[in-house]
Amino acid sequence: MSTLDWWRTGAIYQVYIRSFADANGDGTGDVDGLRSKLPYLADLGIDAIWINPWYPSPLLDGGYDVADYRDIHPDFGTLADAEALITEAHDVGIKILVDLVPNHCSWDHAWFRAAMAAGPGSPERARFHFVDSDAVPNNWQSVFGGSAWTQVDDGQWYLHLFDPSQPDLNWEHPDVRAEFVSILRFWLDRGADGFRVDVAHGLGKDTTWPDLDGHVQILGSAKQPNHPHWDRDEIHEVIREWRAVLDEYDDRMMVAEAWVAPESLPKYLRPDEYHQSFSFGLLTAGWDAAQYRSAIAEVYDEADALGAASTWVLSNHDVMRHATRFGLPGDVDWRTWPVTGPADALDTALGERRARAAALITLGLPGSSYVYQGEELGLPEVWELPWDVLDDPVARRSEGTQKGRDGCRVPIPWTADGSSFGFGSNGSWMPQPERFATYAADRQVGIAGSFHSLYRDALRARRAHFIDDATMTWVDTAPGLLAYERGTGVRCLANMSDTAVPMPAGEILLTSEPGLADELPSDTAVWFRPA
Repeated sequence: MSTLDWWRTGAIYQVYIRSFADANGDGTGDVDGLRSKLPYLADLGIDAIWINPWYPSPLLDGGYDVADYRDIHPDFGTLADAEALITEAHDVGIKILVDLVPNHCSWDHAWFRAAMAAGPGSPERARFHFVDSDAVPNNWQSVFGGSAWTQVDDGQWYLHLFDPSQPDLNWEHPDVRAEFVSILRFWLDRGADGFRVDVAHGLGKDTTWPDLDGHVQILGSAKQPNHPHWDRDEIHEVIREWRAVLDEYDDRMMVAEAWVAPESLPKYLRPDEYHQSFSFGLLTAGWDAAQYRSAIAEVYDEADALGAASTWVLSNHDVMRHATRFGLPGDVDWRTWPVTGPADALDTALGERRARAAALITLGLPGSSYVYQGEELGLPEVWELPWDVLDDPVARRSEGTQKGRDGCRVPIPWTADGSSFGFGSNGSWMPQPERFATYAADRQVGIAGSFHSLYRDALRARRAHFIDDATMTWVDTAPGLLAYERGTGVRCLANMSDTAVPMPAGEILLTSEPGLADELPSDTAVWFRPA
């Protein structure tokens, strides 16, 4: 039993519920499908599950367009199913994090429907950002492409930093503040262990509606101080209000998705604000020891100074899966590569080899590791999805330059044969490629040397050696190598160079590739206790 809070050392498994497991055979993943896989997840060794939005929604942005924050989408099940999941997860030692989406709701939400019916100047419209203007109010752009403003029939414009189906809420309005405190309590009272907060840096807005200088639209950009809609100071009063609610309950936490400049992140991690915030440096770092060391140090040093916990992320529902990303040349933009190619730029074997090494790098670090569903199977990106099946608003609004995020959201292969590779009994909502058979869970569970066995072994070794240890120190080594030591004396050494190096002397605990003995080849890693 650890003496540290669970979230400081936890391995959290992210479930994109629509694509995880389909229990009723309708082609869509559901809560009962997730319940059926709890033994698999418990055996894997994870500590918690973060569930992407499971609320009623028109699913125009994969569920991040929420129509009702206190219920479950009927395609996913019922509120009773969700309550049963929380109970059953707790019974096998797994905690549950609910996804909170506070920046915007769906245009199907009762509040927005009432606002549209009530008209200009009404109290109902005051909960959103409706503006009178003869033309588009300013030059703000949607994250998904195009203007951040949509005009309605009566002439007013409403703000949506994402899709038009996701109107931004007005966080200066007391109804909005009170509603989300109530939503927090609703899920905490049902046993949820915490929240992942979507677009945590986006609640505040400068309602004088100034143009953005130079059209700067980067999330959390440091290029424009006092940004009119990202990372504004008024956000922190809201966060402190939420933290006070969580502190009324035992052992709960919240993690921010805050895309902010490094110098701004400490504000989100003050003792009365978020317990932790996602760090995305490893999502953007090249496969380079110096870049990795810099990205890790930036996160670890800041969190350690604040008494917070670091977080480590290699993939999630918004980015290309890293087993594919690592197989692309460094000069290729993975966001546009599925459109622009060339297809033969991808080295699948290299990507998988680096993904295995990266697993040991990240799972060996102090703090929380977030594992995206299928990552433990080495699942690749389905980058070749045809345009006519794409569901992501990024694909709809990027004018053909990006296919969006559907490639990392394709349903999980549980078996090498059968309907939808065992995802369900009657196909899946998004097509799966034939190569998924190779990655199916039933081809990997219990198989020495498989991706699954690597993750299972790493999570067990992590629990055995690191659970009471929140510290690390860098170990000086040759260029191209990355090495650190945990407080228990266990070290991680990763060879990110082009040549093999001697295997370090000592007790070898785990290697990223099976059978390594005398040498540590390129793109491999080892956990060991020095002689």
